Amino acid sequence: MEIKNVIICGLGALGLTYANKLKDICDLKVLADSKRIENYKKNPPIFNNKQTEFDYITPKDSFCADLIIITTKSTGLDSAIEYLRNFITPNTIIISLINGISSEEIISKTYPEAKVLHSYFIGHSAIRENDKTTQDGIGKIVFEPNNDLENFFKENHIVYEVSDNILYSQWIKLGVNIILNEPSAIYECTVGELRKRDDYLELAQSLLKEVKKVAQKCRITNIENYEKEVLDSANLIADDGKTSMYQDIIAKQKTEVDIFSGEIIK
Repeated sequence: MEIKNVIICGLGALGLTYANKLKDICDLKVLADSKRIENYKKNPPIFNNKQTEFDYITPKDSFCADLIIITTKSTGLDSAIEYLRNFITPNTIIISLINGISSEEIISKTYPEAKVLHSYFIGHSAIRENDKTTQDGIGKIVFEPNNDLENFFKENHIVYEVSDNILYSQWIKLGVNIILNEPSAIYECTVGELRKRDDYLELAQSLLKEVKKVAQKCRITNIENYEKEVLDSANLIADDGKTSMYQDIIAKQKTEVDIFSGEIIK
């Protein structure tokens, strides 16, 4: 199947990043409710100092989506699932770039006919301040094998990686979020400032030891080098980056702690 029609649901920092990558290479629609669309048109989001314009659709519109990319916060997943009802076909591929390890299972329960691929984004944080978002272009989407999606990204020069052990890869990303997002939110600091703390490495290793035990109980395989691989991945994040949880603290918004440590506690 050739991917031509694409929906992005969630126009936060990550959604804006990929909406700008895709808008000129496919029939891209940004899905939102009518109130948000009205606001976007009155006050177009600014991405890397440029005003953006997109084709918007509401949940009541019709559009046969070949690919749907969900880029909401975890707190917006339930709404996103409801918004998608008019756009799903048996050929629709859905990837969720929501943090955590459970969104695919939740989406699949509602849309068992769709091809819901395990996936995630890893890279430099996008920084959002009011209606202005900046992202340096460093990052990739990691997903389980799917020829159609791989061909689409390859042909359009979207950086990606195919993982043959995607569940383990998602636990790597979860570990990165637990050792960077949560401490940076608690200490209210950038990634670089967090790394300079005398207690950071000991804290990170302690957290990962617990996460690894839980992953083993969840039957995640090939986990012998888990702590090292998480720390190696975390080291790719730029020092001046502000994690999403730290940005939530600054904006006085609800954080995603429930899908990080909350998932381990559960």
